Amino acid sequence: MKTLLPLFLAAAALAQTTVSQVRRLLEPPLLSSDVVHFELRRYLMRKAPHLPKPSTAEAWTRETQRLRQHLLDDVVFHGWPKEWVAAPPRFETVGAPIEGPGYRIRRLRYEIVPGLQGAALLYEPAQMNGRMPAIVNVNGHVGPPGKAVEYKQKRCIQDARMGILSLNLEWFSFGELGHKENSHWYAAHLDLAGASGVGLFYLAMRKGVDYFWEHPNVDRARIGVTGLSGGGWQTIFLSALDERVAAAVPVAGYSAAAARIERPQDTGDIEQNPTDFLAGQDYSHLTAMLASRAALLVYNAEDDCCFRAPLVKSQIFDDVRPFFRLYGREDRFAWHENTDPGDHNYQLDNRLASYRFFAREFGLPAVERESAVDDQVRTPEELAVGLPPDNLTILGLARKLAARIERAPADRDRLRRALRYRETAVEHAWALANSKNKGLESRSYRFDFSNGLSATGVWLKAVTTPEGAPVTILLDDRGKKAMAAEVSDRLNRGEQVLAADLLFTGDAAPANPGTSSYAQMLSAMGDRPLGLQAAQLIALARWTQGASVRLETTGMRAQVVGRSAAAIEPALLSLAAARDGMASLAHLVEGPIEYQAAPELFCLDLLKELDLAGPRGGPTP
Repeated sequence: MKTLLPLFLAAAALAQTTVSQVRRLLEPPLLSSDVVHFELRRYLMRKAPHLPKPSTAEAWTRETQRLRQHLLDDVVFHGWPKEWVAAPPRFETVGAPIEGPGYRIRRLRYEIVPGLQGAALLYEPAQMNGRMPAIVNVNGHVGPPGKAVEYKQKRCIQDARMGILSLNLEWFSFGELGHKENSHWYAAHLDLAGASGVGLFYLAMRKGVDYFWEHPNVDRARIGVTGLSGGGWQTIFLSALDERVAAAVPVAGYSAAAARIERPQDTGDIEQNPTDFLAGQDYSHLTAMLASRAALLVYNAEDDCCFRAPLVKSQIFDDVRPFFRLYGREDRFAWHENTDPGDHNYQLDNRLASYRFFAREFGLPAVERESAVDDQVRTPEELAVGLPPDNLTILGLARKLAARIERAPADRDRLRRALRYRETAVEHAWALANSKNKGLESRSYRFDFSNGLSATGVWLKAVTTPEGAPVTILLDDRGKKAMAAEVSDRLNRGEQVLAADLLFTGDAAPANPGTSSYAQMLSAMGDRPLGLQAAQLIALARWTQGASVRLETTGMRAQVVGRSAAAIEPALLSLAAARDGMASLAHLVEGPIEYQAAPELFCLDLLKELDLAGPRGGPTP
């Protein structure tokens, strides 16, 4: 060591690089976003679940029961307090009923979880006679009108006039739940705090079935669910996982995973791709889980939002029909393709299809046309229920759950499990460019990993830097092109440097759709984007052949990747400096930081398992 130290000092004195000199080497892109898209789609497609071949009704019934229990226990209610999951329905009537010709409307307020209430409207037939069928009407992404959206009011009025109790539920982020902190993306903050985000959405919609199950005038054998778009997603999710639902009409609400990978515009919101939901099963499986009951799938031919009928039919209808055939119920599984108007809608043609289906399934007189309802559509103000001014929000609930966390002592194995960490290796380092000028040597690489994904990096050192000099890897949320000053500093200290762009950063970031679309699909299929990034970083550290590699990061995303990798392989990597980082992951919830700004950080249970204590901010020592 005594003989090497003068060499390092001499090398440092001779290898004075400038920031502009380094910047020219870091700025050229080494990977196109098209390649990143291709690799991610190929990676996801290899993991996409496939329906099994149906054998017997008995076998599929057993598999349906297994799937239902697994999804409820391991996905939907992961981390949720058992007393909240098992809580009985708590509904209260607000004000006097609103009377209409042939029906009335009761305004209801109900508890979703303690401190968080929802609003609903119950449309009743004017004459309540014995046990009657009932339909839970769930919302889509309808903006400020929420439950007062025109087509939903018309549907509920018609149902009531047909002799059906119709419950119109408000949905998070819309209508009376339109608080900005009820944005669906805050479900990711629930994940981070250890409670699966989809669990809150499921509890909110399930309360509708709970309400009807206890209603004295409801025939428990005739409960249905329907909704458009996000309401279509709620319909299939609730109906598949709750056996109390006898008949379902999801409208333009979902597709198989493979279709979402083919057309990323169909990805949907984060609750539609819950963490681990697509690890072994798919929306095709959910549809097949209705095989002992009844379903009408409604889609639009030229939908201007998502899920175009001709593009999704084969995987969620054609492939599922054999399962209904096992039960001798193929005639109870139907498809309706809307061409008028053919866009994203639940307008008259689709409503008539719904009325006919429910009338048949519930033993009611056939319906061929909708009764006059245009003059019965009311304003949101007329239908307002009223919620407490201090009503919790999705983000507020995430903060509440995060505050309860008592982090156990750091445990490497628990962290690996939380990150779904799987080792990868540099399969090939493509040398794309080099320089050797003015005392500085560089080589630019695209790194292909054994899991099929890639990253990029630029390796730099002074020409006088001896073999065995210290190695530093630099990461920056903005990509390698922003690292010139830090790279120059480490080179002038006589070190070798790798300025890297890991998956979802710099050169290795997809565009249109961006990182957030792919991140939620990866998490839904059982991966964790943060775990993939940590695995890439560890593989690069091994590739450098440094005995112990220093790591410097800039930005909160790079900080968490670096801290995770160093915690998994402490003998290989040490996080020496973290600029512009966070003191705690709780900042993501308290800030709040939006999901789209750092999607890999919203990792289920991460707040319980990772401590960011250590170097942060300030100059590198």
